[in-house]
Order: sequence, then structure tokens, then C-alpha cells
Amino acid sequence: MRTSKRVRAGQYTALLAYLVFLAFPFLWLLSTAFKPPRELASLHPTWVPRDPTLANFRQAFEEQPLLRAGLNSLLAALGAALVAVLIATPMAYVMARHRSRLSRAATGWVVVSQAFPFVLVIIPLFLVLKNLRLIDSVPGLVLVYVVWALPFALWMLTGYVRAVPVELEEAAAVDGAGKLRTLASVTGPLLAPGIVATGLFAFITAWNEFFFALVLLKTPEKQTLPVVLTHFLGAEGVADLGPLAAAAFLATLPSLVVFAVVQRRITGGMLAGAVKS
Repeated sequence: MRTSKRVRAGQYTALLAYLVFLAFPFLWLLSTAFKPPRELASLHPTWVPRDPTLANFRQAFEEQPLLRAGLNSLLAALGAALVAVLIATPMAYVMARHRSRLSRAATGWVVVSQAFPFVLVIIPLFLVLKNLRLIDSVPGLVLVYVVWALPFALWMLTGYVRAVPVELEEAAAVDGAGKLRTLASVTGPLLAPGIVATGLFAFITAWNEFFFALVLLKTPEKQTLPVVLTHFLGAEGVADLGPLAAAAFLATLPSLVVFAVVQRRITGGMLAGAVKS
């Protein structure tokens, strides 16, 4: 009994340390965003600003088009998440339910493709988009994000499909349900948490992506938020720390809000699926 309590206490301690490790950069960013220039230049920084101010936020919006860049990022992230889920869901079902050498080879290729660095594919990708006349466009960026997120999304959804018992579909077929009705009424609701989680992964990946957006988008009006954040760096690499922290804090909020909202739906969908199964 004492050993189990010690193990549990150790687990909670490790979890708390991990949460502190994850929260530290965000809390420091939040603190920096509200500090005036005098406190930012202090040799003895504090966690809580002594004289909090909103001047950094006003300056950030005055210096850079954050709203327009945020809209571009939102369109690219939502488009990539939606298209990736629509393509990956039927493909994952086929790969999970109809196993063969081809499906196993495809799964292996999906895993291997995640090891490819961005620099390795940027040149051929640039040439392909140039031939399609999609360079310097948000739709072209969405296409890139879909291609990049699709392998991992497919791998995730394949695991979710395999977790759904085949006996449920067979029972529905015995009751006279057709394939489409079985997928919509039985398999679909049980896959909902996996679909939402996959969409969330694709959204956050596209929202935070920087390298492809930097290379493919040249017009300032079409640049995404991560690229615009680099404009707070001076010519010599000196950062305008206050406005940069304020803009970075605002750029972090949408993904946190989306995760907070979607996380409840994932949990609720898992519980509903457990009841149905």
C-alpha cells in the first residue's frame, strides 16, 4: 500500500514538473507582453510586471498588419485541416479494413516520409507550385500544408479505424444496413473523436508553420502570422521585445482556444463511443 502511494506521488510530481516545464515559456511571454520598456531592460527581471501596460499591444498593431496576417493563417489552417481530414478518412478506412502488402507498404512509407526534412522537398515543391501558378497564394500554401499533414493524419486515423471492432459493422450488416448506412450510423460516430483529433493536429501544424510560408509567400498582404512576427526583428537581429512578445502572445491564443474547445468534444465523443460499443 505504501509502495503504491509512493509510486502515485512520484507520478503526480513528475506530471506537475512537466506541466511547469510546458507552462514556463507561455507565462514568461505573457509577463513580457505587459512590461514597459524600462522593465524589459532591467537586469533583475520579475515574473509579475511592476507597472503593466498595453502599449506593447498597441505598438504591435500599429507596426504590423496582425489582423490581416492572422486571417491568412486562419484560412490556411482551416483549409488544410478540412481537406486533410476529408482525404485521410476514407483512405484510412480502406487501409485498416483491407490489409494487404500494398497497405502495409503504404503505412511504412507514411512513417518514413515524416523523417524527410523541409529543405529536401522545398525546391521540387516550389517548381510544382510554379507550374500550377500557385506560388504566392494562400490556396497554394493550403495545398502544401495538406500534403505535409496528410501522411501523419492518415497514420493517426488508421489506428482509430482499427480500434473500432469489425463485429459492430458485421452486426449492422446482419440487421440489413447497407455499407454507407453502416459507415454513417455505426463507424462514423465512433471515429468522430479521431477525426476531430486529426483535424486539430492539422490545424495547429498549419497555424504554427513558418518555413513554407516564408519561401512561398512574397506579397506582404498574403503573409501569415508566423512570417509577420519576424518583422519585429531589426536589421541587425535586435528584437523589439515588447511588441514582439505581445504579438506572439496573440498568435498563440487561437490554437489554445481551439484546443480547449475541441478537447471537450474529443472527450465527450470518446465517452459516447464507449457507450455505443
